[in-house]
Amino acid sequence: MTAPPSHRSPSRVLRVSAGGVRGLEIEGKFVKFTAIGVYLGSAVSSLAAKWKGKSAEELADSLDFFGDIVAGPFEKFTKVTMTLPLTGQQYSEKVVDNCVAYWKAVGKYTDAESEATKKFLQVFRNETFTWGLHSLHSVTSWIINSKQFNFKTQIISFSKDGSIPEHGTAVIENKQLSEAVLNQS
Repeated sequence: MTAPPSHRSPSRVLRVSAGGVRGLEIEGKFVKFTAIGVYLGSAVSSLAAKWKGKSAEELADSLDFFGDIVAGPFEKFTKVTMTLPLTGQQYSEKVVDNCVAYWKAVGKYTDAESEATKKFLQVFRNETFTWGLHSLHSVTSWIINSKQFNFKTQIISFSKDGSIPEHGTAVIENKQLSEAVLNQS
């Protein structure tokens, strides 16, 4: 599965920056469940000075570099394509389990994250993903009501044909969840 080189978000064109698959080891065999494309806004170039002089291999192996991308103050868009049929409940529970385990391990699991994960589970509860259906996660600088720039809002939408819906299905305001979904989808 190949990620297209760019996607138009509601506010601008984002460029593909990473891709991969997620799966589980089942009976000694790796089973792929999702293919992921991560798209970043042009403001990602703000990281250039900090990482100047590093080779592609050094960057690829650096958790700090990846952390800077995940937490950076620029728009991010994640396109998760299902490679096997999954219910929204199966997908969201696995994502939430991984997020909560990480937050607890680093001492960052609070009531706010608990509430955000409940909302996340609710958004996916009635969805069924067949092969090729998409779950779209956009982390933007735009809060629907207050019109503030803050990069803690996650807009979730679903697509059956690969297009980007103009409006999200749900908006969840929690910076840690917005960042963790990039790691756990």
